[in-house]
Amino acid sequence: MKQRSILWQTAGFALITFGGTILHFLYDWTGGNILIAPFSGVNESTWEHMKLLFWPLFLFALAQQPFFKGQNNYWCVKLAEIMLGLVLIPVLFYTYNGVFGESPDWINIAIFYITALLVLFFEWWAFRRDRLQCKHPRLAVTAICLIGVLFVVFTFTTPQIPLFQDPLLGVYGIPNN
Repeated sequence: MKQRSILWQTAGFALITFGGTILHFLYDWTGGNILIAPFSGVNESTWEHMKLLFWPLFLFALAQQPFFKGQNNYWCVKLAEIMLGLVLIPVLFYTYNGVFGESPDWINIAIFYITALLVLFFEWWAFRRDRLQCKHPRLAVTAICLIGVLFVVFTFTTPQIPLFQDPLLGVYGIPNN
């Protein structure tokens, strides 16, 4: 079981970090393809970087699920894992920026990779401890899907708050080319 867990965490880290890195550039690589926009970074805002974590985590959850059929708390652990990651990215980014005034690109990349490590550590811990009760797994799946819908909707109708603002260009959402 221990070796299986290490393999899952290693595979998860590879998928999340590789997938997030590809998604960071995919919108630009496709010439601003509007169909790619909901799933990839369209600017350098914190929200867009949260999107880069969400979609690989979501895909990893779907790929992993058939192997965890006996795990009654599976979807609740996945929801908690996703929520943790979506909180960690802005907390780490804004804390670092608040202390130092700005962050170089390598720090932003490190924040993404550290967050991926932390959420996978949480997943390992939650499955190992098996203390997270999941009375409504369908509600957890619904919440995860709702988060995905928000990423799609906010790509096209972006709230005008700092979380969504590109710090380089000052734009919200998809930049006008």
